[in-house]
Amino acid sequence: MSTATSDPAAIAGASIHRNLSTAALVEAAVRRGEGQFAANGALVCDTGDRRGRSPNDKFLEDTPGIHGSINWGKVNQAISPANFSAIEQMARKWLAERGELFRFDGYAGADPTHRLRVSVVTAEAWHALFAKTLFINVPPSEMGGFRSDWTILNAGGLRIADPAKHGLTGPVGILQSLERRLVVIVGTRYAGEIKKSIFYAMNYDLPARGVFPMHCSANVALGDPSNVALFFGLSGTGKTTLSADPQRALIGDDEHGWSDGGVFNIEGGCYAKCIKLSREGEPQIWNAIRFGSVLENVVMDPVTRVPDYDSARLTENTRVTYPIDFIENARIPSVGGHPKNVIFLTADAFGVVPPVSRLSPEQAMYYFVNGYTSKLAGTEAGVTEPQPNFSPCFGGPFLPRSPLVYAEMLAAKIRTHGARVWLLNTGWTGGPYGVGERFKLAWTRAFVSRILDGSLDKVACKEHPIFGLHMPTAVPGVPAEVLDPVNTWKDKSAYEAKARDLAKRFRENDAKYQLTDEVRRGGPKG
Repeated sequence: MSTATSDPAAIAGASIHRNLSTAALVEAAVRRGEGQFAANGALVCDTGDRRGRSPNDKFLEDTPGIHGSINWGKVNQAISPANFSAIEQMARKWLAERGELFRFDGYAGADPTHRLRVSVVTAEAWHALFAKTLFINVPPSEMGGFRSDWTILNAGGLRIADPAKHGLTGPVGILQSLERRLVVIVGTRYAGEIKKSIFYAMNYDLPARGVFPMHCSANVALGDPSNVALFFGLSGTGKTTLSADPQRALIGDDEHGWSDGGVFNIEGGCYAKCIKLSREGEPQIWNAIRFGSVLENVVMDPVTRVPDYDSARLTENTRVTYPIDFIENARIPSVGGHPKNVIFLTADAFGVVPPVSRLSPEQAMYYFVNGYTSKLAGTEAGVTEPQPNFSPCFGGPFLPRSPLVYAEMLAAKIRTHGARVWLLNTGWTGGPYGVGERFKLAWTRAFVSRILDGSLDKVACKEHPIFGLHMPTAVPGVPAEVLDPVNTWKDKSAYEAKARDLAKRFRENDAKYQLTDEVRRGGPKG
């Protein structure tokens, strides 16, 4: 049942099932028609018309206490306290009318020193299972007296009838209050909004504690705890795939903090893309899909109940969520030392960025601030094909503060701990999207292996004439001709024109930031 009314997660008049077991949540979801069993034991759910995040519908409560520390604009859209409260009350009323609700209480942050206590209240059992899978579960011994630092009220089935009246642009709203430490979700059943709301909270809270929050995956070599690696990148660029490595222990696949003691996972599970998933290509993720995992928007044969991972009939953004310990060799608790290597992942839709480059400290800060990649199909509502995009710090939608705050934290960490930084293109080669083709996963894995064993740091490099990037001249397991992207284009002049086009876009984008001359020189040459 619900707790006292002083608890922000309480919903008056509703029966709340709190911290149910995985089996009980799966049974409830199937009984209520929210999902179906797949042949592999996973629960298959459909998120409805929103099959990706809705960043244009996210709003932050604008209060005097936080106003001066927020980078207001397209990402951080303001909503007044009055409108926030009005929508919160509509959400609470809608939730109360459902009668039966589900609540998950858990942690965000594997390092107890920097963790947050999180409560998620939802009308759908599978959303509670999603939270149970993605956050860190509270041991029974710690449940007594649990009170959340952050509360999420997920009224995804409620659509606001008069959005303009309440400061919204449409019937969907993901509202966050940094002072009330409250998230209200209306109009979208896409579960990714739950996890990203807490990551947004950590991106606000952690810098004040001297901890660098990061949109990255992390792993560590088996038998060598000092060999930690980070993989920064937007959704679909390879964070989950590349960090799931049988030769290394997985720390986490998406969100981390870097403190004075090392790195720690913010989450307790993984959220992997499933499109084109195969047992041969990504065996660890394939084997993690079983009872206790949730498949989102994956097409399933109605008779055999076998998922069709090749189908994008519903969306390209098919997903699976599973507890991190479903991955063999996962590191529990999910903490590690200071990274030796930091890898920026970009899915270049222009097809002109080298597949792998070694970055100087100035280039590292430059490319981190600019965060060039491509939005991939389905990861956000309305994105149907790759779109060139600059997302500061490879996580722009989740940054309440100025990107320079996070970039300066990265620069300080790299300087202090001597980490090497690399730019890895997991996008297109031989031409732009629609002409060229994506880099082979085997090549990308070869680059990563050589980075992490230290051998690529010893290879001779040549400088890209336009981007100034340092391109290795030989990598075992990869054809030499693909290392310099101009060699993969039939029309060399077309390559140069496209590369200069992207370089111009970089310069137009970096003008937004007050970079030092030294950092700005780390960008394209012309």
